[in-house]
Amino acid sequence: MTVRTTWTGPKELLEQAELILTELIDPPVDAASLVRLDDASVEAADAPWGLHAYTEDPIPANALGMLPQELGPPVREDLEDRDWVAHALEGLGVVKSGCFVLFGSHDAEKASKMDGIKLQIEANRAFGTGHHPTTHACLDMLSDMAGLPVKKILDLGTGSGVLAIAARKLWPDAVIVATDIDEPSIPIAAENAEINDAPGIIWEVAEGTASAAIADNAPFDLVIANILAGPLIELAPDIRAVTADGGRVILAGLLDEQSDRVEAAYADQGLDLAEKRGTDRWPLLHLKEGRA
Repeated sequence: MTVRTTWTGPKELLEQAELILTELIDPPVDAASLVRLDDASVEAADAPWGLHAYTEDPIPANALGMLPQELGPPVREDLEDRDWVAHALEGLGVVKSGCFVLFGSHDAEKASKMDGIKLQIEANRAFGTGHHPTTHACLDMLSDMAGLPVKKILDLGTGSGVLAIAARKLWPDAVIVATDIDEPSIPIAAENAEINDAPGIIWEVAEGTASAAIADNAPFDLVIANILAGPLIELAPDIRAVTADGGRVILAGLLDEQSDRVEAAYADQGLDLAEKRGTDRWPLLHLKEGRA
């Protein structure tokens, strides 16, 4: 049996809930799908949004308590036997992020007709299909950095591996290390790399920068960390330590109200804000190591 739990409300709150359900609770939900709901009584621009979460068992009360309380109680349904997770993932569609076109195998034909570097990323429990604003912003940032002479790249919290794979497409000769604290994510990311013909990425399960692969290849010209504000602040000294002089850091996964604290933590380490982009709710911080 599959349980579908549904919330309705503002898109920004549902995006926050989606990140919590797929990244913070243990175990994460099997799949989450953010969709615009059909409602003939409202104008399209004001149409409500819905978040469907699919699990084998009901989501525990303590996990539900982590979600934005403004959303109110969800609606729970016990669904008939069918692959509802696959059904949810098929609804994600094709995403254009910077110079990249992200798609699942079910949308391969549609993606083939679009201009851009194609990345086939299957949605699953490993975070990073390009549908979340944080992943989208990172891909957009990488696209704009494509001409920079980057030789070593670190992707902390790689999830599905999408950012490391995108980096390989832009810098085919760079050393790329990609790590994640979530052990099941690493084989998923490695499989995605193989599907996308992105060879030579060094994958490793690691907590923060405590990694043999990171130690062996540091310092890095570019560090990418699309995780959460708390870990980003905690890791500021460690990320600074593995960033090359004159290097760049891309931080995402933080909320707008957390941006000042994250920026300050890195300014204390000599990493200054070069650019802020993303959405009003989900900013991206591009930091520059300015030490000579």
